[in-house]
This record gives sequence, C-alpha cells and structure tokens, in this order.
Amino acid sequence: MNILVTGGAGFIGSNFIHHILETHKEYNVVNYDKLTYAGNVENHTHIENDPRYTFVQGDIIDLDRLNETMQKHNITHVINFAAETHVDRSIHGGCKDFVLTNVLGTQMILDAVKTNNITKFVNVSTDEVYGSLPLDSDDLFTENTPVMPNMPYAAAKAGGDLMCNAYFVTHKTPVIVTHCSNNYGPYQFPEKVIPFFVFRLLKGENVSLYGDGLNVRDWIHVKDHARALDLLLHKGVPGDVYNIGADNERNNLEITKMMLDIMGFGEDKIEFVTDRPGHDRRYAVDASKIEALGWKPEYTREKFKEGLEETITWYKENTDWVEMLWEKKKSEMNVFQEELDRSKEEMASATT
Repeated sequence: MNILVTGGAGFIGSNFIHHILETHKEYNVVNYDKLTYAGNVENHTHIENDPRYTFVQGDIIDLDRLNETMQKHNITHVINFAAETHVDRSIHGGCKDFVLTNVLGTQMILDAVKTNNITKFVNVSTDEVYGSLPLDSDDLFTENTPVMPNMPYAAAKAGGDLMCNAYFVTHKTPVIVTHCSNNYGPYQFPEKVIPFFVFRLLKGENVSLYGDGLNVRDWIHVKDHARALDLLLHKGVPGDVYNIGADNERNNLEITKMMLDIMGFGEDKIEFVTDRPGHDRRYAVDASKIEALGWKPEYTREKFKEGLEETITWYKENTDWVEMLWEKKKSEMNVFQEELDRSKEEMASATT
C-alpha cells in the first residue's frame, strides 16, 4: 500500500503512522497536514529519514494539492484524520473552521479519491455525532443509531460522515466511516483533558471539572484505535460504518481522581466550574461489528489504569516536547484562551 494520511501530524494520525511503519515494512506513508495549532511535525522526528515516509504540507480543502499528491506518490489508500476537534473552540471561538475542514474538507478528499481511483478511503469520525445517552441506562450507540449531534464540532463531523454516505451511494466511492470513543495516549495536544491535567498538576496548579464531573466517556488507548483502523484498511467493507470502543466507560471525576492518585496528589486539587453548553452526559459504543473482523482492544477496562500510568509517564518524560509545542503555538493559544475565559465568565454571569 501507498497510504495518504491526512492530518497525520496530529495526535491519532501520528500514532497511526508509527503503527503502520512498525507493522507493515513494505508500506509507504505520505503524511499530508496543514500544520494548524494541533499539528506537530516533531511527532515524527524519529522517522523523518525513513525512505518509506514523506511529509507534504497541505490543506484538505485544496483539491488541486490533494490530486497532485495522490498522483505523484501513486497513492492506493487514504485515511483522513484532518479535523478541527476541540469542542470548546467550536462553542466559544466560532465554528466556521470546523465546517470548512470537517465538511468541505471531507468532500474534497472524496472528490480526489473518486478522481484517482483510490482502492479504499477511511474517514475517521467520532461517537459524538450520535448525541447523548442517559446516565441511568445501559444503552449503547450502534452503527444504526440516528445521527443527532448536540455541539457544533459534532455537527460538522456528522456533515462529513453524511457526505461519505452520499458519495458511496451516488458514485460508489469506496469509503468507510468510523466512529471512535475518547482516545488517550502519547502525542496528544495538551489542551485535551488528560495531558492538560498532567501539566497543570506538574506545575502545582488545580484542575477544573465541568459541572458535577459525572459525564461519562468510553476511553480507548490510541494504539488500540490505530490497530482497528489498520484492520479496516485491509478488511473493512466500503459503504459501511464501524464503531470503535474499548467498553471502558469512566466519568470525568473518576478519571481525575485516578490521575491524582497516580501523580501523588489529593482531591483538594479539584475545582468544579460552570458546565459548558450542550455538554453531553454519556457516550458509549457497541463495537461488536469491528470485533467480528478480529479486533479486540489490548488496553481493556482492566488495564486502563496501567495505560493511564504509561501515558502520564510519557508526558512527564517528554516535557521538552510540550514546552516546544507551547512555544510554537503560544500566540494563537493565548488569544483563544482569552476568548474562552471571557466567554465562560459571560456564561457564569448569565446563570447567576
């Protein structure tokens, strides 16, 4: 395979590229990334001289650039991680970029896949497109659950997913859509909850939980996610949707307490803050469809604390990576943080 990985400088995309190059010695990978705030070429420093790896800077809404890249590198398979993903940004910072990247960008890739007769295209999406499940139920999202997103980010991802379905039905474009649960592991941008909490605690600062902290997510290790996507590139059926999850439901308060315990802090480090708008209470997916293809998570629910400890250790041992990332992105991040803080203050004032 010659695989085009769009968004391959981000968290999940980086881990996927590492997995492919380690697992399939005969495959070539082209990492196509715009290098927005969450994209980081330093994630691939250890493979930048590998002849099987190529980096191309480009935007997925640039159809000419996509076509040129696919043709130049004889691409056979495409997997799309390129997305605006930060929920708070979609709420407080405006969602134009989310629609452009997650909807229009996906459509541009679909056009390029169709034009260049690509063998298979996997569009990596999220379980958030399904909406929310009640806390007091055992219900799970299945591949047949109606799409009903509650936040701008999730709505934009759902728009891209629906475009994939339309291209498959109309043009027989060989696309697969995946809906994965919350990922954790190395190389995650430090505005996400686990690395964000790690670095606040390392600085002796408190950590903030939205609302009552009881919102539930199914947590999957990013390496297990990469293995699942590898399987779908080989065995997934075009036109199908696959849920990916680890059957590891945890609420945010439980995650936070586990992190505090691992890092040697007490619960006095927890601060509860005003909940964010549209905060879904629970996500949980039924992953039996992909499991039937032979995939199972290696980091099971029973091994979650072990995986969390490994993740925390990785960030503690790679503080230079984080400091370098903050230094490169601090101007943009500081502007957004000011907007975010102001928006939160306005919401808090409106509810009191």
